[in-house]
Parts: sequence; structure tokens; C-alpha cells
Amino acid sequence: MTDLTELLARTADQTPVGPPPLDALHAGATRRRRRRTAGLTGTAVVAVAAVIGGTTLLTSRDQTAPVTTPTPTPSAPATRLVGFGHAAIAVPADWPTNKSSCGTPHQDTLLLDDPSEMLLCMAYRPPGVESVAVYYGRPRVDFHPDETLEIDGVRAERQRTSCSPSNYPKANVTMCVSTVRIPSLDVWFRAESSTSAGEVDRMLSWIHIVPNRTGVPSYWSAAVAPQGAVWKNYAPRLAAAGLKAEFKRVKSPSYPSGTILGVSPAPGAMLPVGSTVTVTVAR
Repeated sequence: MTDLTELLARTADQTPVGPPPLDALHAGATRRRRRRTAGLTGTAVVAVAAVIGGTTLLTSRDQTAPVTTPTPTPSAPATRLVGFGHAAIAVPADWPTNKSSCGTPHQDTLLLDDPSEMLLCMAYRPPGVESVAVYYGRPRVDFHPDETLEIDGVRAERQRTSCSPSNYPKANVTMCVSTVRIPSLDVWFRAESSTSAGEVDRMLSWIHIVPNRTGVPSYWSAAVAPQGAVWKNYAPRLAAAGLKAEFKRVKSPSYPSGTILGVSPAPGAMLPVGSTVTVTVAR
């Protein structure tokens, strides 16, 4: 026992004793804290991810389908009513009036009191051109009704649509034509097409009877009256159509006194019954 005690004492005397290793102890403690912090951080990340995942799942379940805006329905093309009396046809609004040469249209057009119709010249119709002519009075001598029909409750007569090559050799087009007459109103419509017979039928389907409106009458037929009496012949036609006349007289060195120089609104315009039409007359 004494020998062991002496041995331990000698060993202790030979072992150097210095200050405690505080830096080493501090470093070890820091490493342990970092390990604990990393563990806690990892646990927190897992918890947050679980919360986010749960929220996303709930949101996706509650989310409604996206609202889609319906595609707008295309509006019908704009039209304008043109006619005489209570008979009218709804032609496209962008169709001009009397775009023709010698009475032959060279583009889609409405023909009404066409001044070029009286010219004697040869003109051909290009392919793909449609036209509607509106007339008051008796139809052409080549009109032969093939069928009767009703338009808005009013009896009408129609000549069957026919197609034939153009009379102009260089045109190389086929012309299709048909006429609808409304005897009780003394009005008739002639549709022509260098496209197809179907286009003629389509144009004639635009005819309507308009009880609350009336067309401004043409004054061309009144122009053949004796000099000085033209405007007097036109006034009764306005009255018969349910319209009032307001005359405006102007000096005109080119036309005899009493000649109608123009009317406003123009012939064929569909006006409410009782409207006033201004008639310009040479004095």
C-alpha cells in the first residue's frame, strides 16, 4: 500500500499542471450547441413544410374553376331600308347607290333612278357583283310570274331565277336574275348576280313590308310632264305616299322653270308616315 502511494505521488509530481483548457472547453460547448440548433432548425423546417403543404391542399380543394368570358356573338351586318310605298328591301349599309356604267353595275350596288340606265353603250359586269334595282309602276315586258308568294302577309309574284352567259363576249361571266313584284303596292324588285343563283335568292329574301314607314317616291316619271308643271305632278305622289312636301325654289340657268332638281331625303328613303320631304325646284 505504501509502495502504491509513493508511486502515485511520484507520478503526480512528474505531471505538469497548467491553467485549465478554457478554449477547448468553450469550443466543445459551441459544437454541441450548433448540433442542437441544427436539429431544432430541421424540425422547424419540416413543421413549416407540413403546414404549407396542408394549406395548399386545402386551398386547391376550395379553389373554384376560373371564370371564362364567353365569346361574343357576331352582330348582324348593318342594313338600310330602301323602297317605295310600304315595300322595302334591306340592302347592306355599305352598298352605294347607282355604281354603274350604262346601267350595268361594276360593284355591289343599289340601283334606283339610275341616270346611266338611259345611256346607250356597251358595258360588262365583272364576276362576283351583286345588285338590287327598285322600281315603281309596271315591271319590264320580259317579266312573267312563275309563282305567287306572301311577303309579310302581302301577296307577291315572282319570276323564277334564271342564269345565262353574259351578252358581252369578253366578260366570260354567267348572269343570274329574278324579279319580285308586289301588285297591290305597284312596286317591284329585280336582283342580279354574276356569282350564283343562290345570291339572287338571298337578295330577294331581304324584301319586307313596312306598315309604319313609306318610301320617298321617285320624281323621274314626273320629269316628263310639260314644262312648268313638273313639281305640281310630284306633289300628289308625295301625298299619296303619306308624306308632306316643302318646296324650295332656286335659280338654275341650266334647267327650265319647274324642273325638280332634287329631293331630300332621297327617293327610296323609308320615312315615318307624315314626314316632310324638301323638293328643290328650278325657278
